[in-house]
Amino acid sequence: MLPLNKCYNNSCVFRRGSEIRVIRNSKRGEPQALAIIGDRYHNSDYIRTALSRTLVRDMGLSIDFTDDVSRLSANILTEYSLLIIFRDGMIWPDGYGGRGAYPGYSPDTRQTMISDPPIIHHDVTPKMWMTPTQGQAVKAFVESGNAALFFHNSSHISLSNNDFRDVEGAIYTGHPPTRPFKVHIINSNHPITKGIHDFIVTDEQHYVQYEKDPEHVLLMSENLEGLSYSGTIGDQGSSCEAGWAYDYGQGRICFFAPGHTIHALWNPEYVKLQHNAVSWLLHRE
Repeated sequence: MLPLNKCYNNSCVFRRGSEIRVIRNSKRGEPQALAIIGDRYHNSDYIRTALSRTLVRDMGLSIDFTDDVSRLSANILTEYSLLIIFRDGMIWPDGYGGRGAYPGYSPDTRQTMISDPPIIHHDVTPKMWMTPTQGQAVKAFVESGNAALFFHNSSHISLSNNDFRDVEGAIYTGHPPTRPFKVHIINSNHPITKGIHDFIVTDEQHYVQYEKDPEHVLLMSENLEGLSYSGTIGDQGSSCEAGWAYDYGQGRICFFAPGHTIHALWNPEYVKLQHNAVSWLLHRE
């Protein structure tokens, strides 16, 4: 067990470095889920705060949160029954670069970053973090009877890892600026969507190229103003698959596209979707 940091509302928080374990009731035993979260564009704090409410507090799920991608391995996954991934596929081992990396530095200027003495030039090229071995570990983990819940930007990982792509079922094609869009329930008979109503969020409307059977699609996102999006595969119109779930081997997976803002994650209908998804994934339904 990690060193105890604090307890509140029957939840206990344990910290060591970048790893944070949140347990709804510490008497229930070791965590059931490993959550790999946070990247350059998605701060791990809002993700941990959001899921600590919807999944830990509300569902009684015990989760290990970490932004250390090396924690994803076949050996470590043996400790869990649910894998949550809420981050994109990039790491920046030598630091960010460019004006966009620094809030408050106007992208409208032609200034260069000033340092006196000058800093040593560093490589600002991102690298894809998921290795072939890690992709194989995810695939084997689910195939053997465990579960995976993928959020929002995790479809970006599929661009560089075929095993993960096969498990998740889609690749990322891009997104327009943050703006309101509607999430339609297109299969209300699935345990995840039963009793859920359509809802509207202000969020990044992530577009994907979905690659599995259409019968598994549960949600579609739609820009109600008819604004389309042209991504890496061309014009994809104003709507796109935004959630699906299926059996994979002996296990189960679920993907939800909304999630760039905590406001979206805490939309009451989306909260119910998250609850239902965990119940279905862990065979609690």
